[in-house]
Amino acid sequence: MQIVSTIDEKKTKDLLKAALVELMEENPDAFSQAVIQAMQEVGLARAIREGRQDDFIDEKEVFSILEN
Repeated sequence: MQIVSTIDEKKTKDLLKAALVELMEENPDAFSQAVIQAMQEVGLARAIREGRQDDFIDEKEVFSILEN
């Protein structure tokens, strides 16, 4: 026997909002750290995507620039 439970989108959003509000009220430091970490992850993912679009630079060219 398989039990399938579904929650509609509005209910999901309401539950998430309630959980976030509770976390902010009960442990603001943990909430702040979670937000900071999420922002860093988004920034890293964005940097990786942008980096993949560019051409690679020759290692000799990099060292030449660093030496001057």
